Amino acid sequence: MDLILWRHAEAEDGPPDAKRKLTPRGRKQAKQIARWLRQRLPADARILVSPAVRAVQTAQALELPYEEIGKLGTGASASSLFGAAGWPQAGGTVVVVGHQPTLGRVAALLLTGDAADWSVRKGALWW
Repeated sequence: MDLILWRHAEAEDGPPDAKRKLTPRGRKQAKQIARWLRQRLPADARILVSPAVRAVQTAQALELPYEEIGKLGTGASASSLFGAAGWPQAGGTVVVVGHQPTLGRVAALLLTGDAADWSVRKGALWW
């Protein structure tokens, strides 16, 4: 199974958190990464997205079908992400568009076995 972690692109500041939209720079970031990723994704890749507006807007840049998953929202746990993705049994490729600190913790768990607070920059991919 390939698990791709994609942090949402740069978003506006301010409450409410779940309604924050991408900035013009964030839309550009999302389009650039989406263009690169779309060329490399298999046709059957699953795209799982936090319901937060900024994550949905980031995923929409791919111009591919996606699923909004409530368990991937802000404050999601690493175990929620693994469960939603079906890690490691699901097979295939799964893209998760989400948030910090969840994505950093998942990356740390996968690479070191420890849930350290690694940083994933806005708009960045971990594959």
